[in-house]
Amino acid sequence: MDEIILEGIEFFANHGYYDEEQKVGNRYVVDIIVRADLERAAESDALSQTINYEKIYKIIQNVMSKPARLLEHLAMQIINNIKNEFSIIKEVEVKVSKHNPPVGGICYKASVKMKR
Repeated sequence: MDEIILEGIEFFANHGYYDEEQKVGNRYVVDIIVRADLERAAESDALSQTINYEKIYKIIQNVMSKPARLLEHLAMQIINNIKNEFSIIKEVEVKVSKHNPPVGGICYKASVKMKR
């Protein structure tokens, strides 16, 4: 299975379980791996035969622009929207990270990784 990988996609967004998190906002990073057979694209050198990662970015940007309580919800929305857009996708793996989560102490980031 071939992979298209986008790493370190950053957003400032208003997600979080607590109302205050949704008001103040925070920094989020998304990493994504999309798995599919990319042989046709490799042979043809045609964008129409592959998964356009500009579209992947725009899908992620759209999901991240809508406030959510849980990282799990964001990850699943990203997976579902990307799989719906590209029929050749076999699997999507996404990691959504929140920097400086409110855990009551020092924590660089909290992350959720999902694969479907």
